[in-house]
Amino acid sequence: MATLVAVNVGLPRDVSWGGRTVHTGVWKAPVAGPRMVRRLNVDGDGQGDLGGHGGEHRAVLVYQLDSYRHWRRELGRDDLEHGAFGENFTVDGLPDDEVCIGDKYKIGEAVFEVTQPRVTCYRVGLRLGEPRMAALLVQHRRPGFYLRVLTEGHVQAGDAIVKLETGPEKISVAEIDALLYLPGHPRDRIARALRIPALSPGWTRSLQAFLERPDGDAPSGNPGLNAAATVSPPAWQGFRSLSVERVVRESASITSFHLAAPDRTPLPAALPGQFLAFRLPAVARGPALIRSYSLSGPPGAAGYRISVKREPSGAGSGYLHDRVHAGDTLEAAAPRGSFVLRAATTPVLLVSAGVGATPVLAMLHALAAQRSSREVWWLHGARDGREHAFAAEVREMIALLPRARAHVGFSRPVASDALGVGYTATGRITADLLVELAPPRDSEAYVCGPSAFMQDASAGLLAAGLDPSAVHTEIFGAAPALAPGVRTRVALRAPHPPDAGEGTGPQVSFSRSGLTVRWHPDATSLLELAEACDVPTRWSCRTGVCHNCETALMSGAVAYDPAPVEPPAAGDVLICCARPRGDVVLDL
Repeated sequence: MATLVAVNVGLPRDVSWGGRTVHTGVWKAPVAGPRMVRRLNVDGDGQGDLGGHGGEHRAVLVYQLDSYRHWRRELGRDDLEHGAFGENFTVDGLPDDEVCIGDKYKIGEAVFEVTQPRVTCYRVGLRLGEPRMAALLVQHRRPGFYLRVLTEGHVQAGDAIVKLETGPEKISVAEIDALLYLPGHPRDRIARALRIPALSPGWTRSLQAFLERPDGDAPSGNPGLNAAATVSPPAWQGFRSLSVERVVRESASITSFHLAAPDRTPLPAALPGQFLAFRLPAVARGPALIRSYSLSGPPGAAGYRISVKREPSGAGSGYLHDRVHAGDTLEAAAPRGSFVLRAATTPVLLVSAGVGATPVLAMLHALAAQRSSREVWWLHGARDGREHAFAAEVREMIALLPRARAHVGFSRPVASDALGVGYTATGRITADLLVELAPPRDSEAYVCGPSAFMQDASAGLLAAGLDPSAVHTEIFGAAPALAPGVRTRVALRAPHPPDAGEGTGPQVSFSRSGLTVRWHPDATSLLELAEACDVPTRWSCRTGVCHNCETALMSGAVAYDPAPVEPPAAGDVLICCARPRGDVVLDL
């Protein structure tokens, strides 16, 4: 019979790590005597990052003595004491390849249910002084698992672990961990896993993404960990020349550029909502400018259209507006992006402000071309009629859709603007307005515009009853950073060359941040270079497992060390374990 060997607790603390301060609860130590286990925790325990750990489905973390013995051999360690892997319960028995999701156990007075494997993150490696640990736990199929507390009660070391019930489908912790993180992802096993009621919501959403991608479809990578794996690979590598066929003024500040292949052959189809990255001539002898602009035209057209707002100090938009004319050529990377219209029958909300209309305009084109029977809401905000781009174009498409409605708000209408003709109401598209409009709760929403607008609109849609997973946003500039547990004590700086100086290696361009620097041979990864430049990054494991750092590789090639557990989607790179093999352009 399995036995509870140790009960380990620890409150979050601040730990110094690589020049950062990490707030973490991974340091656990055994306690003597009975401890009360409650719905969310063991008394005296806590988690530093409730986004990745803790909560009802991750109340108690379990790790096995047999795994301790395994790691002592593999790592050559004799200092691994109970709690070293951040677990609350150290147990003798309950191996990961035998315990199943949905199994129920009685320990002492409490009753538990197995909900998911351990979440992979860098902090167990921080605790053990082994940076590879997040990947090793997955590769060696020894992740450990979480319990949900069904009945609260006291437990203590020495308690017997009594199995009450076997989970439906009999899918082990090790197998379900492999279904998400390791290559293969057999659809029949994933379908079985999704029939287990006890599986945590996070793992359910991740595994569902595999079934939503058609079997045998072109996309590569891991859709359970990154949305980029839900779309087709880029149509070409690097940059190619496109001819400017027409330049059209859309509003006082927005101009469209119609692009075609120089030989007039049809360009590869783009998905509605995707963007193009352009390599523009250098300014003042600096590196080339890399800028990204959303495609705004019909997705099935033979050519592309981008629509660019002139920014007051924008070098890229200024170049396009002032110096690009019909007959010129531009260098562009292939269409990319996972902010794309998903096939569905539910209502769709296209919500935008200003030039944020461009990607959702392409979505409206796609819906109109299909004469979609979906309920379609076009919700757009502009300053006034002079700044209201695409007005006639939108009206024509709305007329083609049998269940469409439009709301256009002008924040500062001028005398020539006619209420009820050019616009619907005076005022911005706000959270309160979205709640007042009461869109259908089963809608899929696509939101684009300035960051403050997207935050407010997203909050309004959630308040109106939409599911968080159904609210999709597109960010023109750098995405918000994700560094779990890392405390930020000073204001972030604008992206800049490394304080320690650049190297002499290949050029690394961070396209969204507008920064190009040279690689230094002492750098260990593109992630570390980006951090040295204060380029916003997203990461969790730092060893090629979680795919949070997955980034579009616009141009160039990389080498991996260590190799990722599963490769990213074609055309992407895991920057946490990658080095450039030549000049590269990253969508960061």
